[in-house]
Amino acid sequence: METSVLAFATDLLDEGADTFFGNLTDRAGVGGVTLASVYHEARDVFPHNPHRVLRYLEPGAAYFRPDPARWAGRRLAPLPSTAIGTRDPFAEAAEETRRRGLKLHAWTVFCHNDRLGFVHPDCAPANAFGDRHLTELCPANPEVREYCHTLVEELARYGVDAIRAESLHFHGLAHGYHHERYFEQLGPVTEALLSLCFCPHCLAAATAAGVPAEHVRDTVRTELRARLADETRALTPAPLDRLAGGALAAYVDAAARTVTTLTAELAATAAAHGMRLTFMDGGGPGTGWLSGIDLPALAGAAHRIETLGYAKTPEEVREKVAAFALHGVRPQNLAVILRPMSSDCDGPANLTAKISTLRELGVPEVEFYNYGLMRLTSLDRIGAALR
Repeated sequence: METSVLAFATDLLDEGADTFFGNLTDRAGVGGVTLASVYHEARDVFPHNPHRVLRYLEPGAAYFRPDPARWAGRRLAPLPSTAIGTRDPFAEAAEETRRRGLKLHAWTVFCHNDRLGFVHPDCAPANAFGDRHLTELCPANPEVREYCHTLVEELARYGVDAIRAESLHFHGLAHGYHHERYFEQLGPVTEALLSLCFCPHCLAAATAAGVPAEHVRDTVRTELRARLADETRALTPAPLDRLAGGALAAYVDAAARTVTTLTAELAATAAAHGMRLTFMDGGGPGTGWLSGIDLPALAGAAHRIETLGYAKTPEEVREKVAAFALHGVRPQNLAVILRPMSSDCDGPANLTAKISTLRELGVPEVEFYNYGLMRLTSLDRIGAALR
């Protein structure tokens, strides 16, 4: 079983290579590190960081040094985080992992970019009213797809073993911005309909698939106006697959094809450079329909599917893996992220049992979240469990 710990580049820079990699190998005993290459805004508490306990991560920042020649003339281009200064954490990590016999993975947030969406709103998803979701990028937009391809090519120069593709899909309404406020009850149908993208590129993709896209948008707009005006209606369930005479379901299926084709293209690009591409589905089966996540199709498009095994018991982890199998993702094609912290684990025995369950099911890869956000004792817990 392959093992790795997810980490931020600032962990490496703040602690230094010897401490950082020493903790990964000597305490956690893992075989690799999954380093964030592009990441979204956050505010985190770091229990063992030698310089700071609280840190704000910048919106949509890159933690490697982009090659200016690759991005010349592009509107969408990664902007290095100010936290890395003039250094290149990925170059440093690549050198250290080669020297220490570890694997390096690039944890890359693609379409949830809370910097580029604000700067280039025409590349962000648009709801039925034309309002842009500025914390995101639309995967149907040709410039966004080109941006994603170039990111994969950039990361290949560091000798990365695998791209962990996070947010390579659409997102819901309630995602990605601080101080989100909905003082009236919207209800799940309203939130779902406000999450759909009707930008020109999504409309064109659906139309090309034979879907009456503009009729769907107009129907959604009318339905939303009615639900926004009337709380009783807002809280009344409705079968979305029947809306617009069933055309809404076909529209969402077209969005799923957008995500699947982009994933397949990036996986091919990664493979051409000797890398794998892992599609990260954090929500799991049954949660990603409106995000364009078609698990059976993605299982054939990506080299591996990764999900969050955040759970209290090994039995719950087993159920998560079984759910993926029912949706066309065999355990042998799955990677699972576990949290060794007290939020999920009450001790090494608990984590050991979860890892044993994954091994028994044939899951080939397990990762642990997140180096800088856990106590050093949680790293020791990983080591004890793997031993």
